[in-house]
Amino acid sequence: MEQYPARFDAQSFLRALTNDPGVYRLLDRFGRILYVGKARSLKKRVASYFRLPEQLAPKTRALMSHAHSVEVTVTHTETEALLLENNLIKEHRPRYNIVLRDDKSFPYIHVTTGDRFPRLTFHRGARRGRGRYFGPFASAGATRSTLGQLQKLFRVRQCEDSFFENRSRPCLQYQIERCTAPCVGLIDETAYGEDVRHAVMFLEGKSEEMVGELVCRMESASNALEFELAARYRDQIANLRRVQARQYVSGAKGNVDVIAARVREGIAVVELSVIRNGQSLGSRTLRPVHGADATEQELLRAFLPQHYLSRSGRERPIPDEILLSRPVDGLHVLEQAISEQSRRRVAIRCNVRGERARWVAMAVDNAELALRQRIASRADLRSQFDALQELLGLKDPPERIECFDVSHTGGESMVASCVVFGHDGAKKSDYRRFNITGVKAGDDYGAMRSAIERRYARLRREDAVLPDLLLIDGGRGQLKQAGDVLAELQISGIVTVGIAKGTTRKPGLEQILVPGCAAPIMPPPDSPALHLIQRIRDEAHRFAVTGHRLRRNRARRASVLEQIPGIGVRRRQRLLSEFGGLQGVSRAGVEDLMRVRGISRDLALVIHEAFRDAS
Repeated sequence: MEQYPARFDAQSFLRALTNDPGVYRLLDRFGRILYVGKARSLKKRVASYFRLPEQLAPKTRALMSHAHSVEVTVTHTETEALLLENNLIKEHRPRYNIVLRDDKSFPYIHVTTGDRFPRLTFHRGARRGRGRYFGPFASAGATRSTLGQLQKLFRVRQCEDSFFENRSRPCLQYQIERCTAPCVGLIDETAYGEDVRHAVMFLEGKSEEMVGELVCRMESASNALEFELAARYRDQIANLRRVQARQYVSGAKGNVDVIAARVREGIAVVELSVIRNGQSLGSRTLRPVHGADATEQELLRAFLPQHYLSRSGRERPIPDEILLSRPVDGLHVLEQAISEQSRRRVAIRCNVRGERARWVAMAVDNAELALRQRIASRADLRSQFDALQELLGLKDPPERIECFDVSHTGGESMVASCVVFGHDGAKKSDYRRFNITGVKAGDDYGAMRSAIERRYARLRREDAVLPDLLLIDGGRGQLKQAGDVLAELQISGIVTVGIAKGTTRKPGLEQILVPGCAAPIMPPPDSPALHLIQRIRDEAHRFAVTGHRLRRNRARRASVLEQIPGIGVRRRQRLLSEFGGLQGVSRAGVEDLMRVRGISRDLALVIHEAFRDAS
C-alpha cells in the first residue's frame, strides 16, 4: 500500500505479532511517537490500522500517512497496558493522542489546628504541614470564594503568622468584621476555638448540625436577655442559610466527581465538577489538545486515565464515585485501574437517576456554556485574523504569528521573548525566552538579531513549523535585523512587520512598519486588526519583562564571591567571617585580603578587581 513507507513490512510485522494485551506506538520517519494506544489483543488492534485507506477514518488516515514504523510492548493484563499507555502519553504528548492540557495540582483549604489561634489558608501542593486539609476544590477561584464565605461567617483569621505575631492594634479585617482580632487579645482562646470548630463543621458538610447548635445558642442568649449576642447568632444563621441556598447539591452525601464532555465546530471541552461531603466545590473546564476530531466518548476515555492515574508518584484526589455524561468503552478496565491506584473501590457510572442525574445535567450545562463561549471567542479571533489579512494585503489569513520583544534595565540582564498565536489564541507551549549574551549592554538591535537567529536557525535545523507572519516590537532598526537574519538563513515566505509606538506612545496610535514601504500603516484605533496586533505585542512584552525580572533578580541575589574562580565555600566563609560580611570584603584592600588563610596575592588581586568591576 503506497501510502505507507516502503521499508516497513506491515504484513511480516503482523504475522509475528502476538494476541496478548499490550501497548503499541506509531512512529514517524524521525522516530518520534505519533500515537500511543493500548489493546486487549495487539495483533487485532494494530492490524486495524493497515486496511485500505478508504476504510479508515479521516483522522486515522492522516495518522497513517505519517507513520513509518510500529513498536509494541506486551503486558500481562489490559490494566497494565492502560497504565503504561497513560504514562507514555503524559511523557511524550504524541501529536495524534488526545492530551489533557491542564495538569496542575488541585487547591485545598488548610486549617492550622496545631496553632493557638488557627488560621485558614489557601494551599496547593504536597500536604505535609500540620493541621487539616479540606478539598480538593475544582479551581483556585472556588477555593478563594469559599475562604471568603468562611471569613464572613466565622471571622477566623487568614493572615500570615509573621503579620499576626507583630500586631499592636487590630487590622482592617477587624474593622470590616472579617476577623475577631485574636492578635491583640480582643477574643479569648476558647471563643476563638468555637469559631474554628464551626468553620471545620461547615467544611465537613455538617451545616445543618451547626445551624441547630446556633439556634440553641440564640435562644439561650435571648432567654438570658443578651439580645446583642442573640442578634449576632441570628445573623450568622441567616448567612449560613443563604450560603446553603447556593449549594445546589447540599444535603446529599458522598464524594463524587462529575465529568461531562462536549465537541462541536472543531472545539472540545471537558467539564469536571467536584462534590465533597455533599457540597459542590466548584468546577473546572479543561480543553484537551488534539480533541477536535474526537467523539465525546473518546474524550472521556482519554480524560479518565490521564487525570486520575498519577505519574512519578504524583497524588491525584480520587473520589468514591465518578459520574460520566456518556458511556465509555472498556469502563471495567478503567474502574479497576483507578481502584488499584486509590487502593479502594471506585465506582464509575454513566446512567444514573435522581439526585446524581441532576449533577450530571448540571455538568453538561456547564460544558455546553464553556463550549459556546469558546466558539464565540474563536469566531471573534478569526474575524481579527481576517482583518489583519486585509490590513497587510496578504493572500490568506495568517495561520501562525510569532512576535519578538526585548526587555532589560539599562542593559542589565537582557532577555528576548517569542510568543506564538494561532486561530485558537495563544500557543503557550511554543513560547520561548532567550537570555542575551555576547551583545553590548543596551544594544537592542544586536539583542533582537541574536534572538531571531537562534530561534529560526533551530526551527530550520529541526524542520519545524515556521510562522506565516513575524511581528517585531520595535522600529526600522529592529525590523532590518529580522530581515537580514531570515535572508542569511535562506528562509522565505514569512511576512515581517514592525510595531512602532506613535509619537505620544499612546495605545491606538501604533504604526505598522512594512519593509520596502516608506510610509507606515496607521490603522484606526477601533481596527480589529490593530486590536489583535496590540494583544500579541502586549503578550510578548509581558513574557519578556517576566523573564528579565527573573534573570535580574537571580543575578542580584548572587554574591560576587560566588562568581570568582578559585573561591570555594571554605574560602568564601573565611572572607565573610574575617571582614564581617560582603560589604567588608568589598572595601578591603589587597594587603588586607592576603591576611586571610588560603588567599594568595594573585587571588587577592582577582577578588579586588572583581569588586571594583561590580561597583
